[in-house]
Amino acid sequence: MEIRIDSLIEGAQRAEGTVIIIDVFRAFTTAAVAFARGAKKIILVAEVEEAIALRGQGRGELCFGEVGGARPEGFDMGNSPFELSESDVRGKTLIQSTRAGTVGVSAAKKASQIYVSSLAIAEATAKAVCNENPDLVTIVAMGNQGEVRTDEDEQCALYLRNLIEGRPQDRGAVRTLVMNSKWSENFDDPAQPHFHPKDKEIALQIDSIPVYIRVSREGGLLVARPGGI
Repeated sequence: MEIRIDSLIEGAQRAEGTVIIIDVFRAFTTAAVAFARGAKKIILVAEVEEAIALRGQGRGELCFGEVGGARPEGFDMGNSPFELSESDVRGKTLIQSTRAGTVGVSAAKKASQIYVSSLAIAEATAKAVCNENPDLVTIVAMGNQGEVRTDEDEQCALYLRNLIEGRPQDRGAVRTLVMNSKWSENFDDPAQPHFHPKDKEIALQIDSIPVYIRVSREGGLLVARPGGI
C-alpha cells in the first residue's frame, strides 16, 4: 500500500486512490459526534446556499456548518462538536457546509473512494482503510479555509498514516503539540464565542469515537455514512 500526504484544496484536487480528507477543527470532529449521537447520514456540500436549498427540498432536516468559524444565517447549528453533542439528531439526515472539510471532499474528484476523518476517529478510519487494503491512499490535511496549513490537520495526517502503517503512536505528544499551536488559540478567545472551548477538548480526545465515515455519491450528492457502529 502506497500512502501519500498532501494538503489544502490543491491537494484534494490532486488526490488519487482512496482519499482521506482531514479536518480536525472542526468539520469532521463535528460529523463524528453527530454520527455517535445517531444521525442517519450527512450530505456534504461546499456552499451555504446549496445546503439551505437542499433542506428546503426536504433532502435533509438540519443544516450545520460555518463561514469564518461562525454559524451561517439560516443554519440550524454551527460547526461545533459541543453543540452537536447536545442536539437531538438521532435518525435524522443532516446537511453540512464548511469552508475547508466539505470543500475538500467536493474537490476530490479523482478519488476512487473517500473517507473523512479527524483525530477523534483516526483509529477507526485506519482500521477501515486497512481492511479495504487499497493500492494507493492519499491523506489530505485541509488546513484553514483550505488555503493555509494548520498543525492539527497536518499532525492528524501523520498520525493516521502511522496508524495505517502499524507504527506505535504517542497520543499525548500529538495532543500537546496541537494544544500549543496557533490555531487552537481561537477556542480560548472570548471575542470569538463561536469557537467554544469544549470544541477543542472534544477534537483532541484522540481515537475516542469508534466510528469511521465513508462518503459516496448518491443521486449527484456527496453523502457521508458511518461505519463501525
